[in-house]
Amino acid sequence: MFNKQLKLFCTLFFLVLINFKTMAQSNIIIENKMGNENTIHITEENAKPAAKILKSYLDKSLLNPFFIKIENNNQETTSAIHLRISNSENQKDINSFVIKSDSKDIFLVAPNEKSLRYAVYTLLESWGFRKFTSIDTYIPKLKKVEFPKNTTQHYKPSFEYRVILYPDAYDEDFRDWHKLDWHLNDFSVWGHSFDKLLPPKEYFKTNPEFYALYEGNRRAESLCMTNDTVVALVTKKMGKIIAENPNTTFYSVSQNDDAVYCECAQCKLLNENHGGPQGSLYYFLNKIAVLFPKTKITTLAYLHTYKPPTGLKIEPNIYTLFCPIELNRGKSIINDSQSKPFIKILQNWGKTASNLYLWDYTVQFSNYFSPFPNFHTFSDNYKLFKQNNVKGLFVQGYADVPGDFSELRQYLLAKILWDTEINIETTTDDFLRGFYGKAASNIKKYLILLTDNQKNSNADLDIYSGPVQSRNTFLSPEAMNQYDQLLEEALEAVDGDLTLESRIHKLRLALEFVFFEQSKFYGKDQHGMFIINEKGEKEVKKGLNERVRKFAETCNQFGIYELSEDGLSPDKYYEDWLEIAKETTTHLGEKMQVNFLTAPAEGFTGKGGYGLVDGIRGHTDYNINWIGWYGTNPEIELITNNLEFNQLKINFLNNQRHWIFLPKKILIYGFKKKKWNLINEKKIVNLTKDYTVKTSQIEIQDKNFSNFEKIKLIIENQEELPVWRKRKLKKPMVMIDEIELYKK
Repeated sequence: MFNKQLKLFCTLFFLVLINFKTMAQSNIIIENKMGNENTIHITEENAKPAAKILKSYLDKSLLNPFFIKIENNNQETTSAIHLRISNSENQKDINSFVIKSDSKDIFLVAPNEKSLRYAVYTLLESWGFRKFTSIDTYIPKLKKVEFPKNTTQHYKPSFEYRVILYPDAYDEDFRDWHKLDWHLNDFSVWGHSFDKLLPPKEYFKTNPEFYALYEGNRRAESLCMTNDTVVALVTKKMGKIIAENPNTTFYSVSQNDDAVYCECAQCKLLNENHGGPQGSLYYFLNKIAVLFPKTKITTLAYLHTYKPPTGLKIEPNIYTLFCPIELNRGKSIINDSQSKPFIKILQNWGKTASNLYLWDYTVQFSNYFSPFPNFHTFSDNYKLFKQNNVKGLFVQGYADVPGDFSELRQYLLAKILWDTEINIETTTDDFLRGFYGKAASNIKKYLILLTDNQKNSNADLDIYSGPVQSRNTFLSPEAMNQYDQLLEEALEAVDGDLTLESRIHKLRLALEFVFFEQSKFYGKDQHGMFIINEKGEKEVKKGLNERVRKFAETCNQFGIYELSEDGLSPDKYYEDWLEIAKETTTHLGEKMQVNFLTAPAEGFTGKGGYGLVDGIRGHTDYNINWIGWYGTNPEIELITNNLEFNQLKINFLNNQRHWIFLPKKILIYGFKKKKWNLINEKKIVNLTKDYTVKTSQIEIQDKNFSNFEKIKLIIENQEELPVWRKRKLKKPMVMIDEIELYKK
């Protein structure tokens, strides 16, 4: 029995040895042995730059250096890596490459130098090399590298054009590693371009007919699409641009960043026949495109041109960049019932445009440092885009500002743009381990908790929202405490590693920012920035001003020079904070009941009636404390109970770019003996064009205020938008913060 068992054991052991030997022999092995001559072979000089890149990384990883040699027919005894450029003329293959092997050597074959570099970085990643950011590269210390024998792997991107507008994308090496394109190199004219192609400063005064007839007036914000002279002038300008920039790929002919379009008789007819304002736009574009048949002309499907034209063929050299700006970013598109109309529009674009690109918005532009948990949407969304014939992506992030989680965002997005089928969780884990080291598990818990809290809230996640709007969902005070604890544990985990500590401190800036923004909103209440001192006055909590100053200084140290798309710098943020700290008052109405007889607009309700008499005036950010009425007249009731006061001050916001204006008139009524009596009225001066964001205080005095149980304010909103801000479906808004009562 023992001999049979021994014989069986020996047989099994022998089979294991054979299997082990077979497995070992199934891989090409390049060992790190002294005396071995490790070589990289090239067939031509233009493969040499890629070979130098491969050599530079392998030489840092393996002790034995690699040599670059011109390929010859001599047989070598050791395994080698061969880099070859195939010089394929097939435009569909320009992004593709092949990594293959025979029984001894590894071959990287690509149609051009750029794709050959892509192949080099792909091979390096398979051996454990990583480029997390432009300056953070992981180079493993290896004793050998292995590659399967007799295999062929074809690599082709999910999208033919891939751009991410994030800090490290400005670095060419980072772009090459992650197989990214760069619009600043590829476009001679980028984005909104009508103003560049037919400058209003040059033509509008003398030839207003070149520009859009909109709401009865000629407007410089857009062009007349059916004016033949406009076509001729734009064509002439395009010819000049193309001649001056022969090596760029794309040339933009696109609407300005506005919703103005031409409604003259000819344009209107085209719009009626082809589904909307996009009809006259593509009629205009087609006329230009046929004159430059070999030129790739790009345009934006944006705002009023969001949908594809109907019954109109688009010229094959027009590239449409579809811009879905209003999507809910808190859910993947296929899991959001509100996004069904968008999916239909996307499907129609996929059928209408032969060259469909998409502009994706992946951060919160109003607050670069407010947490924005949308990572879980990337994979599903980009698969959806690919399924609907999207061929290229421009992914807008923080530009060159290192915003919240910018390192992880850009890394994941780059990987998904190349291959939508990557496992996003595995890729995230790989990044977190490499970038945050021992803190990786804590950072992952933080990221998961952020995401779960957002998902569970079922609230929309908007690119122009912020911490105040999310105070009751994923950025509640309770959730903020949990996040802070996780990042504190992350700091403890890295045990004094200054590099990793710095990365965690950058993440904590987001929590600091949320705390400051919400503390402005809460004012003198719990979680607010103010306390009531012994004199009954409001003052900033001890140490809070210094904390904001430190936040601004730390942002500057990290190279964070803007906190939002509108250019708010950390230093200006601190200055504004100090101004807000001064915007307090103590007045007689602070404990007064306030009732809204006209409901405020959804999303602009602030703290309700209490917020109008909390003794804290609003600053210039309409998201904080201001209460707004959109296209309606605010009617506000103050329960004064015959309070002795003779002066009323009302604070308004003026932000014309966002359609927020001063009112036309203020009417004040008093309630006495069961009826309302007109006490006073004040007309406001006529509006003038002024895009400066500022607050205005309107004062009304009357000795009769004290005679009434209740005071009613009727604020007459502007009846219509001024000519310089007229837009379809837009109405004037009036915003109020503090209503102050005094006895003078």
